[in-house]
Amino acid sequence: MLKFDDDDILLEELSSFAKKERLKAATMVFIGALKKGDLVTGPKKPVIPPQPNKVSFKNAWEVMGIGTIFTNRSGPQIHIHSSMGKKQKVLTGCVRGKSRVFLVIEAIVFELKGVKAAKSIDPATGLNLLKIL
Repeated sequence: MLKFDDDDILLEELSSFAKKERLKAATMVFIGALKKGDLVTGPKKPVIPPQPNKVSFKNAWEVMGIGTIFTNRSGPQIHIHSSMGKKQKVLTGCVRGKSRVFLVIEAIVFELKGVKAAKSIDPATGLNLLKIL
């Protein structure tokens, strides 16, 4: 279990945890709030390679999400999708960059033992894709 505090950078803290615990493969779920950050809300057009549709948010949104961690030679490769809301607005997408926690995020990380998988850049898409070994 993890608790992220106000102003923590979600992806950086999660990466530090994965390194400290030497996680090779894991999944996670979380709830809480993000005060500001960036999401990718799908491609601009359905073509390969895709161009990401980037959206920035601010002023604290309630959030819940799920993600994976697969470690390769470059370190933990974290992929988180979340849905967030503020008033009557909703955003859903892939958390990116320096998205910062508002107040708290509570997470449960499940290590996946015996899983042989890695992520690497796929030449056709330019995306960091999962390969089951």
